[in-house]
Amino acid sequence: MFILIDKQRDTNYIYQQIYRGIKENILKGKLKANEKLPSKRSLAEELNVSINSVSFGYEQLLAEGYIYTIERKGYFVENITEFIQQENLFKDKLPEDLREEPVSRDGWLSLSHMASDLSIFPFKEWIKCQEKAIESYKRELSEIAYSQGPFAVRDTICRLIALSRGVNCEPEQIVIGAGTQLLVGQLMELISNDSVIAVENPGYARFYQLLKKMNFDVHPVSLDDQGIKMNEIESKKANVVFVTPSHQFPTGKIMPISRRIELLNWTTKDDNRYIVEDDYDSEFKYETDNISSLQSLDRNHRVIYMGTFSKTVLPGLRISYMVLPPNLLRKYRDYYAAFMQYSNSLMLFTLHYFIETGEYAKHVKRMNHQYETRRKLLIAEIKRRFRDEIQIEDVPAGLHFLAHFKTEKSYQEIEERAVQIKLEIYSIRRFLLKKNDNRENRISLVLGFANLKEESITEAVERLYDVFYK
Repeated sequence: MFILIDKQRDTNYIYQQIYRGIKENILKGKLKANEKLPSKRSLAEELNVSINSVSFGYEQLLAEGYIYTIERKGYFVENITEFIQQENLFKDKLPEDLREEPVSRDGWLSLSHMASDLSIFPFKEWIKCQEKAIESYKRELSEIAYSQGPFAVRDTICRLIALSRGVNCEPEQIVIGAGTQLLVGQLMELISNDSVIAVENPGYARFYQLLKKMNFDVHPVSLDDQGIKMNEIESKKANVVFVTPSHQFPTGKIMPISRRIELLNWTTKDDNRYIVEDDYDSEFKYETDNISSLQSLDRNHRVIYMGTFSKTVLPGLRISYMVLPPNLLRKYRDYYAAFMQYSNSLMLFTLHYFIETGEYAKHVKRMNHQYETRRKLLIAEIKRRFRDEIQIEDVPAGLHFLAHFKTEKSYQEIEERAVQIKLEIYSIRRFLLKKNDNRENRISLVLGFANLKEESITEAVERLYDVFYK
């Protein structure tokens, strides 16, 4: 039978050795179609194993279709279609360019706009909410969640954003998804393919790339002091505009009321005009109260509001949501009638209790205090170290700010040096949707501070100075 049994291994695995040995012999053609296999007893004696081990091995082969049985005659090799042999370009190994190496972050300091500080997250309270979710929603957890997400969770989110962002909606209008990118993809499936899309430049490159891959006609539109330029939106003949009015990404500009009204008035000139408001970090506002959402001003149901819990809870949870106007909600329910919710139901119900118990509000308040302190310390230390060599766009909001540095170095030199000294930074060119930044002797960085400990600020700034001037 060409089977070798290694009895040094756990005896529970002997049947698997028998199964694999016979399977390999069949696939290699050593055992021919319709050839009779030894009886269970005779093979057990030949291999010096138990009859049960042979029986389990035969049953697995039978279940997978490698053998068949005839009553009172025994087991036979199935007539299996032969593999078509093609040249094995990879020689059973993954090509080197596709391999991944473990990434070590030891010794790194982060000025990333994407990072968050897990050390201040109330994990004990979160686990208590998770236990409560398990106890209260056993039936719901045993079922597939509704495509828009559980109603109880949407109702909680609805009340939260009404209070904190002034969003006008009903729970039925909310669609929960595993990340804003996924939701944007779903939304754009409802929008006509011949739509013309305007996006902020500089702006969120992931949205721009997603829209391009979906074959939309996408146009980067530049900014002025009030935000996205209205005359360029008109000149591009756009009918869908993506904006970040509460804290423009990545410049940090806050769109004033005059430009917001201009945008809303623009939507009324055609029935197919929409604004997608990405409210990605509006919970973080320092020195003044939060700014109301653009959607809160909408009287014509033309704003699609996008929110996320990635900045306030945990990025790895992948919980985001969008608020659809009634006409798009109707389209959504028709188009995604068979769609299954991607988000983890247990995490959604945990978030529900995290908000309901007031722990979410406490956590956001703590983060605002901590992040405001870090932001001020970082800006002060950068100004002290760089003096006249820097200009900071000091907008007291969000988890990052834009800084312009005088230097003779190129973006590539800056980025390569930062990697060498283990400093995580992101330059503005990552977010320029059209590579047209021709300013000489100046480098712009998007500097985040959420995952930078206060005691590490001085060291981070020293490394930053090293990047530019050493």
